[in-house]
Formats: sequence, C-alpha cells, structure tokens
Amino acid sequence: MEAADFIWRNGEMVAWDEARVHVMSHALHYGSSVFEGVRCYSTPEGRVIFRLREHIRRLFDSAKIYRMKVPYSQEQMCQACRDIITVNGLQNAYIRPLVFMGVGTLALNGLQDCKIEVAVGAYEFGAYLGQAGIENGIDACVSSWSRSTSAAVPALAKAGGNYLTAQLICNEANRHGYLEGISVSAQGMVSEGSGENIFVIRDGKIYTPPLASSILGGITRDAVMKIAHSLGYSVAEESIPREALYIADELFLTGTAAEITPVKSVDQIEVGDGRTGPITKAIQEIFFGLFDGRQQDQWGWLDWIDRDAP
Repeated sequence: MEAADFIWRNGEMVAWDEARVHVMSHALHYGSSVFEGVRCYSTPEGRVIFRLREHIRRLFDSAKIYRMKVPYSQEQMCQACRDIITVNGLQNAYIRPLVFMGVGTLALNGLQDCKIEVAVGAYEFGAYLGQAGIENGIDACVSSWSRSTSAAVPALAKAGGNYLTAQLICNEANRHGYLEGISVSAQGMVSEGSGENIFVIRDGKIYTPPLASSILGGITRDAVMKIAHSLGYSVAEESIPREALYIADELFLTGTAAEITPVKSVDQIEVGDGRTGPITKAIQEIFFGLFDGRQQDQWGWLDWIDRDAP
C-alpha cells in the first residue's frame, strides 16, 4: 500500500500519518467495526466510483445489524468518498470507508460508552489477484475452514470480525501454493472465496450460491447477475455441492477487489480446458467496458467525480 496524503476522519481531512487509533479502542480488541471496499476508475471521460451509493447503503446496513449509529448521513459518506479521491489526486484507487467503536470501555457491550469513529481512506490499487489472473485465471483450493452460520455471525454484515475466518482461508491457500481459497458453509455447500463471491457455469447455465450459504451479498455479484441477464443468461441462486467445482465448464470469482477473476483449477483439478471460458469473457467484456469507454452505463452504476465535456 502506497500512502496517500490525506484520510477523511470524523468529518475532516487529516494527514495520512496522523490518522491514528488508540490501542484501547474497542474495535482493536473485539473486531467491532464495519467497512466497505469501493473502487474508483479512471475512464476516458473522467474518474468514476463504481456503485458508490450501493456500497454506502450496505455500510449503513452492516452498522445497523451491529446497532452502531453512524453519525453522518449516507450522502455525507458518499461525498467523503468522492472528496478523498479528489484531495489525494488519485486515479485508479481503492476506497475504504470504516465505522468502528473507539475508546470508552472494554466491556463487550460498548455501545453505550464508546464513541463511534468514522474514517475514509484511499490509495492507488491494481488487480487484487493480479492482471494475469484476470486474463488467464487463478489456481484455487477448497479450504478446510468453513463459514459460520448467520445464527453465529451475521454474514450479510461486512464486519471486521468476520474477516478472521477469511484470513484463515486465504493464508491456508497461499501456504499450499494457491492464490485463493474457497470456503464451504456449515452444511458443506460451496459458500465463497476468502473475499469474493463465486459463480459456476455448466452446460451454458450460470449458478451462484444463495445468501443462505453464508455469503456476503456482493455488489459486484449483483452487477454480474444483471450483466448475465443482459446477455441472455439466467443465473440460478442455489446450493452448490463441492464436487460441482471440479466438473464446472467455467468458474469465476467476483468482488470489488477481485473484479471478475476466472478460476482455472480447483484442488489441482483443471476447470474446463484450464482457460478463461467464453461466458466469463463475455461478462468481463461488459464489466471492464464500463471503465474503458466500450460499454454504455445502462444501469446507472457510475458515480462521476469529474467528467470531461463531450
């Protein structure tokens, strides 16, 4: 991560190195934070943020689940995301809005005594799983770590504590030579990657696990489903057994960071012919076309920071 100049912190721009957190902050001890990952793209017409309002709405949804009251409106948070790009002069960037419980008490129920802190940081960011991965696919494995049920940890909340499991999944995969790990639900069905949703294609049909499989309701996942529909494909949200990964014709991961990344093998079993498949490519073409001028934004997904006059 290359440091930017400023971070938005509780309504003000502060220097990157001055955006500090006290070691007795509640979130540092218990993971009591919610966050978002949002992408800014430099397009031929100017800079855009992809689905900004949907991301900020989910941030507020996550906070509501954990009963944190965000001391700013959704529009104020959207503007903070735009401002952090502008003030830092960033082009292709990753934006991280964060809401967390600060200093006050180390009692588990800290909502009464801990100040709710809010920050937005951003930095230049490329392909999370590598440009070669987006073009040619990555090698993945099924992790030995499974997802918790929503009865234990709310999967629909993008909360800091949830990502301890994600770290175990990712680290295990990397230790064994894979770029990413795929988790299963408590029922043994395919859930998601450490930080991505997953799509399986077989005989020209597209499948993705439902929310009930302990997945985060991904915003890029939703975009891919809409893009697939525009191409004439239906997407079935249904439980997927592990072995379906091995006999898939195509497989890909989606997420703000991962964008649309094909998977060329799972547990050293080649997916299809081991290359990016035609349906995945078609979806990638429209998705990335939104940012290089090849595709019109028919869904209203682009939030413009600045736009050159035609």
